[in-house]
Amino acid sequence: MSIEKRYDETPLAREIADLARRRVALAEEHVPLPRHTRILTVANQKGGVGKTTTTVNLAAALARSGARVLVIDLDPQGNASTALGVEHRSETPSVYDVIINDIPMRDVVQTSPEFEGLSCVPATIHLAGAEIELVSLVAREQRLRGALERFLAESADEHPYHYVFIDCPPSLGLLTINAFVAAREVLIPIQCEYYALEGLSQLLNNIKLIERHLNPELAVSTILLTMYDSRTNLANQVVEEVRQHFPIETLNSVIPRSVRISEAPSYGQSVISYDANSPGSLSYREAASEIARRGAR
Repeated sequence: MSIEKRYDETPLAREIADLARRRVALAEEHVPLPRHTRILTVANQKGGVGKTTTTVNLAAALARSGARVLVIDLDPQGNASTALGVEHRSETPSVYDVIINDIPMRDVVQTSPEFEGLSCVPATIHLAGAEIELVSLVAREQRLRGALERFLAESADEHPYHYVFIDCPPSLGLLTINAFVAAREVLIPIQCEYYALEGLSQLLNNIKLIERHLNPELAVSTILLTMYDSRTNLANQVVEEVRQHFPIETLNSVIPRSVRISEAPSYGQSVISYDANSPGSLSYREAASEIARRGAR
């Protein structure tokens, strides 16, 4: 056996060849645009599953492919705003002003430096008190929906949006309820780790309650497996179990556990622009393409 042949058969060589093949496939793929704006709430009551990471990177991947994308940061921590490189200091006009003070969304939207066509409604620390303030407001569950509908109607002629992603806090309070009422689709990230499905049945029950009483258009359209490590039996078992329970909703694309994905937000970037050829970036681009193709059916 020649040295060249032995090298080609090593795990590293196979991984490099696979990454090259995926890059070529993505470069050649035409990502379809939806005919109507798709509004997706990214939610999971369990913390640390990659909600914000998924929101930011799917939005960036779709914007990279030519879509106009709006991210609404509804988490008081403001991590999505940080990752998209937009200003969100306490004095910055934000989603809090939209929901509580009825400021038009167009007055708080910022363009992300990531990609042309990628915008963000930032979150500031003021959002931490919004749960309490919402209690006494009229139509408290509909505040975000009304503001978003007006904004999309204003933007429709000149700059229509193809996608809206809403990043939720890891709890079912009035902010998350506002996100569910504003959306038509729910995207649930599930990490490939122990207790991955813990709390999922409760989340699905809550979504059904929202659908029944507040938003009949709402449905779980997408489940994305995150933090996948192919070397562990546990991760493979989780993938198999989730796909068995949700064969239609679960994407074929799986997001690997990746240092690059974790590093990117500290530079105010998504992994899509931070390291475009990394396995994490390719995986999110593949997931975004799959979401786009599903929506174009």
